[in-house]
Amino acid sequence: MNDTIDALGDLGSRLHEVVSGTLEASAMRGWSDDEVMAVMDAAASLSRRAEALIAEATGEVQARSDSPVAAERMTTRFGCRNVREFVQRVTRVSGRTAGDYARAGVATASTLSVLTGEVLPARYPAMRAALADGAVGVDAVVAVVQTLDSAAIDSHEARTAADAELAAAARGGGADGGGLPSADELRLQAQVWAAYLDPDGAEPRDEAAQRKRGLTLGRCRNGLVPLRGDLLPDAAAQLKRAIDAITHPRAGRVHFTDGDEGGEDGEAECPPDPRTHPQKNHDALATIVTVAARSGELPTIGGAAPTLVVSVRADDLAAGEGVGHIDGIDEPVPMAVVRHAACTGGIYRTTLARNGRIERVEVIDRVFNAHQRRAITLRDGGCIIPGCDVPAAWCEIHHVREHARGGPTSTDNGVLLCWHHHRTLDTNGWHIRMRGGIPEVRGPRWWDPGGTWRPVTKSPTRIRDQFLVRRS
Repeated sequence: MNDTIDALGDLGSRLHEVVSGTLEASAMRGWSDDEVMAVMDAAASLSRRAEALIAEATGEVQARSDSPVAAERMTTRFGCRNVREFVQRVTRVSGRTAGDYARAGVATASTLSVLTGEVLPARYPAMRAALADGAVGVDAVVAVVQTLDSAAIDSHEARTAADAELAAAARGGGADGGGLPSADELRLQAQVWAAYLDPDGAEPRDEAAQRKRGLTLGRCRNGLVPLRGDLLPDAAAQLKRAIDAITHPRAGRVHFTDGDEGGEDGEAECPPDPRTHPQKNHDALATIVTVAARSGELPTIGGAAPTLVVSVRADDLAAGEGVGHIDGIDEPVPMAVVRHAACTGGIYRTTLARNGRIERVEVIDRVFNAHQRRAITLRDGGCIIPGCDVPAAWCEIHHVREHARGGPTSTDNGVLLCWHHHRTLDTNGWHIRMRGGIPEVRGPRWWDPGGTWRPVTKSPTRIRDQFLVRRS
């Protein structure tokens, strides 16, 4: 065993003692803020230096696995399909992290000349030195390498200059004197260099992206419609901003209006959101589509605004049984979807004779008008479910008492709910009632075992009024 492996073994043993002693005793609880920050900084420095060795080893594995003869490859000898799998098996990291090690290893590895056998410098020698010094980690190297490689930089001198400047910036010696940058900040600096060295690069990339852009909706299977495609950066950025605005979490406590029985201060912990990040993105996209459809600014179809058409038998709707059918989707949908669509839209009741002839068409307008929405917004302020931060403009208006059961389309029977809570109201454990024209909610048992009805609002004006009342 060589000296490097022996030294790493000794270092690993000593580090194990430090980590075990610190974690088993929960020692950090008694440390000062400066001490906690210092141990994080020291551990990160060790981690970056360890990553330098892993990247170097990965580059060597890549060099020994480039043979066109599979049996001669190092990866084959260890039973792996490629370098990425080899790194995953040895280091036990994710496939994405293994890919980063491979990219960093190739970019910072020195190579041998095929003709002379001399050692040639790495493609990014300055970043290699910064990695060896612990000034950057693999994620920072990948951020720089991917950005510069994507630009059409033909000059070796220009690439070397960018490499040297970015490595200097990683050590805190950049031209702007901005201190020690994170990997994301280095990526931004690399993008500036790429734009400077390849001023025309963005235009041909955009032309190629324009040709490849696309969005496809697949056939509905098992209740899901696959969505595939590639978005242009500006469209993706706008979509991301809108999704972020809807899904942005608000931690802390939720305030209830005067008369709450949940505590002296009228507050309770916000209930946790059980949805995964992709599920939140889906619900945000559904909200965006719904808001756009009701905006009145989309092109018309057949003289009317784009309208979601859900058909169902009147007897099934009244009984709450059976299924509905959405125009354009082959698979039937459960009654909860039908009720959700009916709650926010109008109803066209069509009576058919036994032979299928249309005998009568009734139009039941149950859509809250703009004046009612403004009034309900003033009262509720946003989705009334505690802990939900979706603003009023993104919300739908829910008939607390179903229109089919005699519930009027009035401000005393309408409350603001986001798409997610409205869509899942039958199953999410939340209950809503109106008392004296004020909405009240009762949470699921896991959140409120007592099942307390709580008057709610997110209107800052009403919250301030109630605060002043309590103070007086």
